[in-house]
Amino acid sequence: MIPQDTIVALATPAGAGAIAIIRISGNDAIGTCAPLFRSIRGKDLSKQKSHTIHLGHILDGERVLDEVLVSIFKGTNSYTGEPTVEISCHGSSYIQQEIIQLLLRKGCRAANAGEFTLRAFINGKLDLSQAEAVADLIASDSEASHQIALQQMRGGFSNEIKKLRDELLNFASLIELELDFAEEDVEFANRTQFQDLISRITKVLKRLIDSFAVGNVIKNGIPVAIVGEPNVGKSTLLNALLNEERAIVSDIAGTTRDTIEDEINIGGIGFRFIDTAGIRDTKDVVESIGIKKTFEKIEQAQVVIYLVDSSELTVDSLKQLKTEIGKIKNKYPQKPLIVVANKVDKLNDGQISTLQSEIENIHLLSAKQNIGVEELQNKLLEFVNTGALRNDETIVTNSRHYDALLKALEEIQKVQYGIDNGLSGDLMAIDIRQALYHFGEITGEITSDDLLGNIFANFCIGK
Repeated sequence: MIPQDTIVALATPAGAGAIAIIRISGNDAIGTCAPLFRSIRGKDLSKQKSHTIHLGHILDGERVLDEVLVSIFKGTNSYTGEPTVEISCHGSSYIQQEIIQLLLRKGCRAANAGEFTLRAFINGKLDLSQAEAVADLIASDSEASHQIALQQMRGGFSNEIKKLRDELLNFASLIELELDFAEEDVEFANRTQFQDLISRITKVLKRLIDSFAVGNVIKNGIPVAIVGEPNVGKSTLLNALLNEERAIVSDIAGTTRDTIEDEINIGGIGFRFIDTAGIRDTKDVVESIGIKKTFEKIEQAQVVIYLVDSSELTVDSLKQLKTEIGKIKNKYPQKPLIVVANKVDKLNDGQISTLQSEIENIHLLSAKQNIGVEELQNKLLEFVNTGALRNDETIVTNSRHYDALLKALEEIQKVQYGIDNGLSGDLMAIDIRQALYHFGEITGEITSDDLLGNIFANFCIGK
């Protein structure tokens, strides 16, 4: 599985820019680049120290392609764990391709998606969960997702799993040893210590599994559906939240015929707001389709904002509003629902008091006047448990890790059952080995070509 060839790829985004970086990795990386590089001081690139940068020109025969800076990393002291060269050239698309094509003609191979990080994993520079965190770090678009990915890339999650796996492996060895001396009826694994270990592993696994609920929304953003009757100001609220004219606003009821989505960052957490078509009885075929999509988006959302026009509320419409709120709560009991009264700038103090007394925890705002919008954003943050994030605890964001943790917990619970019911060591050993297998799946101690292919196929080329 150890790769022998030398690979090359553009490590910066494709297209024109100020500079571009071309990355070469493999045992012949420096040997391949050295004859193509002419140092302005006459240096031989192959004889220079590791972690040094050199100014010169890349030549195709006698033709100068560009003036470049070349960084060299010798031995295993590189990101990939093998000799690496990075060429910083001018960002012309033509120059990039000319240099890459030259390197391909000289024996390099075009790198596959994520192949540099795959080599880092194979060469022991990263375990598998750290390698996956590299992709998450590149994709992070909020402070929270960046923080989680960075913590995982530094090995926070891996260290917890490895520690549990090592301790369990030690007891597994002792139980396996007992099986070799079954006729002597000896006990090498202290059952009290074993019980303590299983209890501790169970507690840690449950904490990591529970953290996925938070980690998943931080990584992918929290979908928030804005619903309500037509012309209550849903599009105006979306524009106020995004601080831009994203949705069409008019006095004509039913302007929004389809769902409109956009994302903003609130307190380091990504929120994806969905402006939906107004809910009402209508014979308009197109509007009916939009209303159907509204209910689909409520299904997908994790938080629902029910918006009402406070300036149009009457005694009868307040009763109707309570009924509609009750329907949504009954249909989606697990979804947080924020009832928001818009256009409160048109109300007097008495009307505001009546509204607050009739509808529990109603949020007052004026989207048009930008009153109460910031308070609504803070209210949304309350639905995200960021305590673990603030305390720098390990948070699981990867569905593959989540699945492996669930399977490991299932096996550990079988071991616990064996301890409670006095099962023989050979039966418990089977469950322990399965738990160890699932731990190993997370860190990459147990892998398959298909698994690695699926993981690294999602990486960008050049990383």
